[in-house]
Amino acid sequence: MYTDTLTVNCMEYSSRAIQDPPQPVSRLLYEQVADRLTSIIDAGTLRPGDRVPSLRRTSTAQGVSLSTSLQAYVLLESRGLIEARPQSGFYVRPSLSARLAEPPVRTCPPGPTSIDVGALARQVFQAATDPAIVPLGAACPSPDVLPTKKLGRLVTAITRSAGSEINTYVFPPGRVELRRELARRTVDWRYPLPATGVAVTCGATEALLLTLSTVAARGDMVAVESPAYFGMLLLLEHLGLRAIEIPADPASGLRLDALASALRRHRISACIASPTCQNPLGATMPDDAKRELLALLSRHDTPLIEDDVYGDAFHGGERPLPVKAWDRKGVVVLCSSFSKLAAPGYRVGWVAGGRYHEALMQRQLTTTLALPALPQLAMAAFLRSGAYDSHTRHTRALYARQVALAREAIARHFPPGTRATRPTGGLVLWVELPPSVDALRLGDEALRAQVSIAPGPLFSPRREYRHCIRLNCGYPWTPVIDGAYRTLGRLASEQAASKRR
Repeated sequence: MYTDTLTVNCMEYSSRAIQDPPQPVSRLLYEQVADRLTSIIDAGTLRPGDRVPSLRRTSTAQGVSLSTSLQAYVLLESRGLIEARPQSGFYVRPSLSARLAEPPVRTCPPGPTSIDVGALARQVFQAATDPAIVPLGAACPSPDVLPTKKLGRLVTAITRSAGSEINTYVFPPGRVELRRELARRTVDWRYPLPATGVAVTCGATEALLLTLSTVAARGDMVAVESPAYFGMLLLLEHLGLRAIEIPADPASGLRLDALASALRRHRISACIASPTCQNPLGATMPDDAKRELLALLSRHDTPLIEDDVYGDAFHGGERPLPVKAWDRKGVVVLCSSFSKLAAPGYRVGWVAGGRYHEALMQRQLTTTLALPALPQLAMAAFLRSGAYDSHTRHTRALYARQVALAREAIARHFPPGTRATRPTGGLVLWVELPPSVDALRLGDEALRAQVSIAPGPLFSPRREYRHCIRLNCGYPWTPVIDGAYRTLGRLASEQAASKRR
């Protein structure tokens, strides 16, 4: 068995090696200067219309050469943050993104539908593996923002301490060390989770798959948000389930009136939703609406499959509670992972199955059988040390800034009539283009220009949203990323102009 000695060693190593807050990714000197000035602008110290310190003053203050200061200012110009005025200097540029309207709420057909998005999804995932393509399609964080080295040092320490213990089967529900840490993070909930109510999975995808296959059978109807995360639609397609689309508001998430109407009309086996930082809209439901959602589904005895993958990536201050926090009867199955903030390659997810927990574990035993020990032990130590929370604070601020830069680039380069969401969290942005722009055609043209996007039809069982796209903001803003937005804007503008002729 895993020894107490190893636990002590990991705790000592954690406090020694990874207690410090995460450091920014190594950047060129002019990028560091640009980042410092960006922070001043973001904080509101310098506002639109204010004059930026002169090149010479910045050079002296930052201890860099005039040429380095000039490179930093050129980068800030490319980001759309400052502008040069002849004979006057540099000024903070007025924000164009403030004028970007949000997409409207769509109405959805009332009946169920089968799903066929597999071919489109494979194209997006394939593009994400090509290093020559700018990755704005799949919602993947940049490797440069992940705590890979810190986790690697933990893995090394655990390997030395555990020996053969890490090379054994770990049967469901997974390592107790990790499950205790996950349960500890729920102590402020109305109904905290016990370690026995949490199980480790191979990412959130396995958690969702296990839950869907447990609560629904082939041909059943499942209520889904619209637009919906296309990975979840892939699971429904694989299991032969039919979708009932429920419109989601870009600001407040799932429309409860539409869900209530669907529950009255149809026999729905489950509802899948992301009440916190929904993918692809980035919307977060208010707490009152979350409690109302729980009450509504409880009255119909319909389980809620809560996809909380982006919950820790909330851009604001205090992390919103999931619906599961108020679940007394076990009607909510909470699914999450560490893939969007810390360790996508470790494939460590988890599920809190409520009344379905034992059935989920039995199904996992017959499908996956066992999970690797080493990633679980590493994530347990990472959580226990406090390094995960420190890293998360840094990363969600980075995501918020990258989303803001993306909205500014869209406002600057995309055709008139373009709309974009204002995400409350996460690393994706939903963009509605003018009706004359076809998202599938735009996706093909962008790929030929070495840029990947996720076309809107991927996010609907009926392949709606034909002039919408989702963009990944998980990579630090660079001239390459900025150039990709310019390219997308040019291609979309050319489409829009050709339709007008």
